[in-house]
Amino acid sequence: MICRLLNSPLSTTRANRAELEEKTRLINQVLELQHTLEDLSARVDAVKEENLKLKSENQVLGQYIENLMSASSVFQTTDTKSKRK
Repeated sequence: MICRLLNSPLSTTRANRAELEEKTRLINQVLELQHTLEDLSARVDAVKEENLKLKSENQVLGQYIENLMSASSVFQTTDTKSKRK
């Protein structure tokens, strides 16, 4: 009798409906994850761009500080060996 129930059209329809619902749920989950991945990828690209910009600004500031230090007598290097003698 159980075999007849499992093979009945009603049971098959329920199984098909459950399978279809599961497939739909999985497809929706995959689509959501794809959108999340796209968003994260865009964020990574934006952060990379900002990082390059900040590196460039850091180089400019480093050069500026180096120029200021070389122009100032306070930061001039001295020959310490000749002063020790």
